[in-house]
Amino acid sequence: MLSFDQKVMILESFPELKRKDVSLGRVNYQYEESLYEKKNVAFHLHPNGNGFIYAGNLEGYDTDDKGFVNIRSYDEDAFRRLVEESIRSLSYRKPEWNERSVREAASVPRSRSEVSSSTWFGPDRQSLILRHEDDLWYVYAGASLEMVLETYEEAEQYLQEEGFFLL
Repeated sequence: MLSFDQKVMILESFPELKRKDVSLGRVNYQYEESLYEKKNVAFHLHPNGNGFIYAGNLEGYDTDDKGFVNIRSYDEDAFRRLVEESIRSLSYRKPEWNERSVREAASVPRSRSEVSSSTWFGPDRQSLILRHEDDLWYVYAGASLEMVLETYEEAEQYLQEEGFFLL
């Protein structure tokens, strides 16, 4: 278990977070550039080591009804990873679409030779960008490079196997 000071030191290592002292010696860390109303990444970090990190947009975490995870017993790697994921989740807005817009977009014919960049949609409203550059096909998750493939067919197969579809 990390101490209060260790958790503060890790949170301070993220320059995008701003410290806000609150009552009873507790501290919040806010991400002012959040694309959502939610700005608190760290909430009520207490001198006894208890506190919460926002994970409401993340999967695989046991959150309370406000989307926070109790971080009392987190080790350094798990704590740092959760903070990074929390910031990333507040930095990216998932595309919103409905069933009708998916059907309409899917009915538009596309020629592979005309495709230089396309957005693929998958489970839980995730999206990946497929981009043709320098005779290779690059798959991006936001700004992060996910995969590089030699042909469109390989890229298409990879994306379909991962559960993505082209609009």
